[in-house]
Amino acid sequence: MERKVMWLGLATAGIFVLSGCATVNKKDDLSNQALRNKISALETQLSEKDNEINSLKEAAVKTEQPAAPEGNGGNIGEVKQHIDAKMIQTALKNAGYYQGEITGKMGSKTRQAVRDFQKANKLHADGRVGKKTWALLKEYLDKKVK
Repeated sequence: MERKVMWLGLATAGIFVLSGCATVNKKDDLSNQALRNKISALETQLSEKDNEINSLKEAAVKTEQPAAPEGNGGNIGEVKQHIDAKMIQTALKNAGYYQGEITGKMGSKTRQAVRDFQKANKLHADGRVGKKTWALLKEYLDKKVK
């Protein structure tokens, strides 16, 4: 009889232990699901913000002010094309006016190369890449002359 009571006690204790583990697992599952829902909501917000940033970038390009006109005859109403320093250096290098590394920075060597290009093409040699300079220089982006 004593053995039966002991076995019954052990069985009862085992049931309580196992039911406690199931409760902990259910709580963990609920907690994990809540975290997954938060992650999903944050990913959605991130995607919306990325779309908003891209829309703002497109709008900024469309409304960007034109470059300062070189000499006479610049049209103020035209939209400026985005020209970065790497593009300028690449075109100057392909045209044979720039010998340095393509760094993406408009340093003194790049400005001097722009002035040399402008002089050779009978433009106002100010070292700035405006509309007229870029119209001639962009032809060298994909082709090497010298």
